[in-house]
Parts: sequence; C-alpha cells; structure tokens
Amino acid sequence: MNVWRAILFVAGWLLVLASPPALAEHSIVHHKDIVWASPKDLDLTLDIAVPESDVKSKPVLVIIHGGGWLLNDNSIMSDLANSIAKRTDIITVNVNYRSLGDLDNTTTLNEMVEDVMGAMLWVKQHIHRYGGDADKIAITGDSAGGHLAAMVALAGRNLNSKGFEKGALGFKPTYLPEGLSAEQVAKEDRMRVQAVILSYAAFNFHDAAKGGFEQQSNPFWGWAGVEARGVFGDKVNVEDHPEYYQAVSPDQYLVSSETYALPPQFVLVGSLDRLTTPESAKDYVEQLKKLGQPVQFTIYDGKDHGFLDSGCNEHNNGCFDELSEPTVSDMVEFLNQVFEL
Repeated sequence: MNVWRAILFVAGWLLVLASPPALAEHSIVHHKDIVWASPKDLDLTLDIAVPESDVKSKPVLVIIHGGGWLLNDNSIMSDLANSIAKRTDIITVNVNYRSLGDLDNTTTLNEMVEDVMGAMLWVKQHIHRYGGDADKIAITGDSAGGHLAAMVALAGRNLNSKGFEKGALGFKPTYLPEGLSAEQVAKEDRMRVQAVILSYAAFNFHDAAKGGFEQQSNPFWGWAGVEARGVFGDKVNVEDHPEYYQAVSPDQYLVSSETYALPPQFVLVGSLDRLTTPESAKDYVEQLKKLGQPVQFTIYDGKDHGFLDSGCNEHNNGCFDELSEPTVSDMVEFLNQVFEL
C-alpha cells in the first residue's frame, strides 16, 4: 500500500510539473470617464485599466465595443478589458464613440470611423502618462466594433483634411495631435498598430447595406429607439452611391504584403453565429492569406454572436467568465507573442 501511495504521489507531482503555470492576476488601477474628444459638443470618454506590475513601459490594447453601430457603450466590454489587464502586463483602453442614433439620429458612419481613429491617435499621444508604450499598441473590437477596429488598422492611411465627401471619401480623425494634419498622420503612418484582434466582426458594409441594414426591418433601429435612415444621410444610398459604402468596408483596403505589411491579425468567430457568420470570417481570412498577410483564425465551437459581452448573456445562455474561455486565453497568448512578453 505504501509503495502505491508513493507512486501516486510522484505521478501527481509529474502532472503538476508538466502542466503550464497558471497566469498570475495583477491588481488594476482604473482611470475612468476620461474625455478624449467632444465632437459637436458630445463628450466622448474612455476608460483605462493599468495592471500593477514591474513592467515600466507597458503594451496597450485599445478596445472598441460592438452594438450594431446603434447600441451599447464601452461598459459592454468592461469584463474583457479587466480580464486582459489582470492577466497580462498590457494596459487596456476601452473606448466610447458616437453611434448612428446620437445627436438626434444624425451621426454618419464615416464619423464613427473618424471617432475610433481619433481615439487611437489620442491614445498614442497620451498613454505614456499611464505607463503605456505608444510603440506597442494593438486594437480589438467585436461585431460592429470589430468593423471599426479593422478600419483603424486597414484604412488608417486614407486620411484627408476635407473628411468624407464625394470625390475624397477619406477620413479626418475626430482627434488630431496639435500641429499635425490628417495628411501628415497618413504620410507618417501614425495610425499603425502592432496587432489586431477581430471578434465576430463585419468586414463589408456595402453588403450589409444591400442586405437591408438601412431599413426599418433591421431591428437595431427599433432597439435604439430611432427611425431607420441612410447611414450617410438621406441624400446617399447604396444603389446610387456604392463608393460610400465600399469606403467604410475594411476588406476594400486589403493589399499584398509586398505593397504594405499589415500587422498580424487574430480573427475569431463562434460556430453558431448567424449575424457575422463563420463563412464571412473565412472569406476575409482567405483574402489575407492570398495576399501574404499574417493571420490566425479560430472558430469557437458552440458559441453564438456576442459571447464576449460583459455580465450574463441570455443569447448565449451564460456569463462572461465561462463564455469567454478559451477565447480570452487565446487572445492573451496572441498578444504575449506579438509583444514578446
């Protein structure tokens, strides 16, 4: 009996030694409701979570929340922001931006893109105050936030001071560092990030518009309590002005790695997602591969849309802690590899 106990004791320790060490969790210092811009007198805020660790100049992950371009604020991503900050040496910045229903339902989709671009430029200029390294920044977003995050990473060189108008269709970030024009930001590639994570993202808004996004039958308008309309105003529609919708479609900015090396991307989606389908994610990933761009792709079995939302989620029949795994662990591994942590 004593021999068997000894064998079991040794076997148990061998299993412990063979298992990967659990990630230690840090305490977090929160900086909340920081106003980073006020377009048309609407204050836009962001929350910063700083892990208390020995790393002096920390990498940064900027987070863009989803909600069909009409719903939610950054609180829907607070669990993700805190989880990553606790488990890594990475500062998280959880961003608010205008939705289509804001300012009496007058916000346009290009303005939303300009908001997230502006937020990125604000972070790059100011994150050193919170112990962040402006040369080590990643961006992530889910659903509509994934679309906007992809626009930052892919369309960040399509900027001009005129903004988004016929004949230009470039973007003027909502925030620009003092003394810099949109053209200078584009020329110097100041929007560039080191990594991208896209969670059940939308990759082509032209297809979404053709599919009826601007119609009242799209329930997001009703859930937001506003009337359906054209996302660029009543004078622009997808049939007569397809170029507007293509200009806010991330997949229209994909280029060969020989032309421009995009940052590594981690694309993920749930196997049950019917809103941003695994098929659409696969198509996007295949385009990246054909162009020689670095990409990692995972379909999470049994997961539906929105499984990274904060709190408990009736749509996915669970809460963040269980629904977010193993995805958050995979995100952490991806970011640690990119930032060599």
